[in-house]
Amino acid sequence: MIWLIGSTGMLGSEIAQRLEKNGIPFVGTGSEVDITDFDALMKFSESHSIKPSGITSASRLSWIVNCAAYTAVDKAEDEKEKAEAINSAGARNIARVARQTSAKLIHISTDYVFDGTANTPYTEDSPICPVGVYGSSKAEGEKAVQKEMTQYYILRTSWLYGFSGKNFVYTMTNAMNNRSEVKVVNDQRGTPTNCATLAGIVLQIIASAENAHKLFGHHAALPYGIYNVSDEGETTWFDFAAEIYRLGKKYKRISNECAVTPCTTAEYPTKAVRPAYSVLSKAKITRELGGKIPNWKESLEHFMKDARFSPC
Repeated sequence: MIWLIGSTGMLGSEIAQRLEKNGIPFVGTGSEVDITDFDALMKFSESHSIKPSGITSASRLSWIVNCAAYTAVDKAEDEKEKAEAINSAGARNIARVARQTSAKLIHISTDYVFDGTANTPYTEDSPICPVGVYGSSKAEGEKAVQKEMTQYYILRTSWLYGFSGKNFVYTMTNAMNNRSEVKVVNDQRGTPTNCATLAGIVLQIIASAENAHKLFGHHAALPYGIYNVSDEGETTWFDFAAEIYRLGKKYKRISNECAVTPCTTAEYPTKAVRPAYSVLSKAKITRELGGKIPNWKESLEHFMKDARFSPC
């Protein structure tokens, strides 16, 4: 049995769809189970509610996938306690439940645990040094998971977008359809990531562990630990936006004529400091799991031509 926490969010809904498509039993929860309340989490994990529809007998909780997070980067500067409660204390509570139920945990983290001063891709062993409340709260969440248990996978990702919820691709598409010009920062580098890429890795991790257990009696094929998971390549927010415009015109997602203009971070100030460089190395995950991670441009094209694309 898989417990998918944050199942209605951008990433959670993508994982849920894939679990359903593959006939994998799971239960999804959102705000109805408060992750900042350990007793509530424990009660839910022990209840009959973890039976998926169509299953007549209770299944042992073997995996918890935590997609729940406070992700309002700028707002977090004013809501520090709330961000920390969800991203740090919430992660700790979930890890405690996973440990007490002997479930394996997949916890989603972020490139914001780094300060962005590097000029080569960050590895899983690079020292973390967050510069804002959001990044700090996610970094503390990582530490809490590592302190509470050993059967965990922490997946760091970056510049995530998907079909459900607000994201940069939808924001840009709407803006380009309604304005004659959009200005986008050109001095922050990273890697856009389609939720499909990350969701695919999540299912691959679960499948590899379950197959290893069935075949060899091992609990995990992929060694537990921290892994970077984003699409391949790197770009700036400006070049990302320019590609959104090009593909938007190609697939008739954008009908308006709009100029995409570069600007500096100084010209577009935000409450929270963004990492100037947050490219993540995927060498570890590709070495351990095999396969090929798609380039960000390839992933973006798949996303924008999909029938589910709906920037409303």
